[in-house]
Amino acid sequence: MNISRDIKPVSYLKARAADLLKQVNETRRPVIITQNGEPRAVLQDPESYERMRNAIGLLKILAISEEEIKVGDVVPNDAVFKKVQDKL
Repeated sequence: MNISRDIKPVSYLKARAADLLKQVNETRRPVIITQNGEPRAVLQDPESYERMRNAIGLLKILAISEEEIKVGDVVPNDAVFKKVQDKL
């Protein structure tokens, strides 16, 4: 992140929304929008946003899986493969 280019006040967004959208889509870097000096929003291109959501989804699945392993809620590989073969 380039602080001087990637943090903008809400007044800048109001005055130059099209320029900010162009910047975000060309650089793929998010822009933090501030209000009264405090961060209030993040402007991000759709592709990066989708990749981030997918990554978070995978991390959630991994966290759930780790918890299931810890409590012993597992199924042996052979049983899973047999179930898949039976369905095919």
